[in-house]
Amino acid sequence: MAQTFTRLIYHLVFSTQQRRPLITADVRAPLYQYLGGLIRGERGALLVAGGMPDHIHLLATLPPHKSLSNMLRFFKSESSRWMNERLAEHSFAWQKGYAAFSVSPSQVPTLRRYIQNQEAHHQDRSFEAELSALTKKHRLEAEPKSP
Repeated sequence: MAQTFTRLIYHLVFSTQQRRPLITADVRAPLYQYLGGLIRGERGALLVAGGMPDHIHLLATLPPHKSLSNMLRFFKSESSRWMNERLAEHSFAWQKGYAAFSVSPSQVPTLRRYIQNQEAHHQDRSFEAELSALTKKHRLEAEPKSP
């Protein structure tokens, strides 16, 4: 086959360091726009972003030419730097690690609504409970910690 065809859609989830509530309403939309620009710069597309003050969900298409872990490292480091330029009184960092789930194109509309309605989901569910439910749904266990 002379051509390569891919459509890699990911649901990405990561939290602020120590789950500090630093993604405030005034910085949320600009942060999502900035992350969208980073993703476009890697030849991907941000389909939707959402979250809470202590974590973020991204639904994005990403290209196969770079590893997922390298792209996430880049997105997190660049957005941390960007956030620190805007938060004079706080030091911003993302928590180590992330969750990444592959998404079927047929599930994009459902997942888009889920991400857009994060505030409603978190009225009665913590981030930890949400992440646990997502990993169970996808039949995942956390990677073992290095000794």
